[in-house]
Amino acid sequence: MDLQKYKSNQKTAYLAESLERLLQEEEEIEAMRKADPTLSELAKKELADLAAQKKALHAQMEGLLKEAEEEEAFPNELVLEVRAGVGGNEAALFARKIADMYRAYTQRQGWTFLTLDESSTSIGGYKEASFEITGKDAYKALRFETGVHRVQRVPDTEKSGRVHTSTASVAILPIRKKTSVVIPPSDIEVEFSRAGGKGGQNVNKVETAVRLTHKPTGLVVRCIAERSQGRNREKAMGILVSKLERLKEEEEARKYAGARQQQIGTGDRSEKIRTYNILQDRITDHRIKESWHNIPDIFAGNLNPIVEALEGADSEIRKE
Repeated sequence: MDLQKYKSNQKTAYLAESLERLLQEEEEIEAMRKADPTLSELAKKELADLAAQKKALHAQMEGLLKEAEEEEAFPNELVLEVRAGVGGNEAALFARKIADMYRAYTQRQGWTFLTLDESSTSIGGYKEASFEITGKDAYKALRFETGVHRVQRVPDTEKSGRVHTSTASVAILPIRKKTSVVIPPSDIEVEFSRAGGKGGQNVNKVETAVRLTHKPTGLVVRCIAERSQGRNREKAMGILVSKLERLKEEEEARKYAGARQQQIGTGDRSEKIRTYNILQDRITDHRIKESWHNIPDIFAGNLNPIVEALEGADSEIRKE
């Protein structure tokens, strides 16, 4: 048994200490039995009891390590990025609609939804926005949402009844506790500014907003969620690390293109994944070629039928 493996893990360290005491006790009983054979029967019972305790501790520690591995693969924290695509103001309004849909879904799941940054248009749409979602199985449920979402509808401003097509892109970025990405401080340019918007006088007067630029890639992250500059910087760094991990994964996917057959889509933000046809009250996911109706209900946060269908399709693919 690799005791060090359990001692070095935060979740199992205290149990490993208990196991270590049992092993020591076991050695003492063995030594006592050898020294005095008349105690052999008593020692045998005590050793059997210790063996049962050891087995139970081992099973408990293995369960905790498995949970930790699961959480690392599917963390309970993620960043949702929504950006208007083709279609001008209509695209920005659709980006807002998509963001509100995920917000409503998050509330239904009992998760938390926090605005990290947003850039709005004059009519209330989103040029781009980012949000932090935290909750059990959040990434597991939303991991297939990355890609281009397309809407087909007649805008309120369209008098001739012509159908417009516009798009918004979505990116789901898991925030993992462990990462292989190392960012030298010299690679980051840090800027501070006033957050602006809601949040009270303190937020508007103090430079709490943080903007990070990763010089080698040009990636930019901005965070206004917290009242302290330090917390915003910490969150922004977490998002930047996640974005760099995503770039790395996309490069790997391009190298091993065949592996894409073993997943639903490529996880690429430029891939068209879903169409929302308002006139026909139909949402179609192009990756699994499945459709759903009652768009108002889905926009109101009832995403479970789509989430479950994607998870089911993914399970079937992995069995092949």
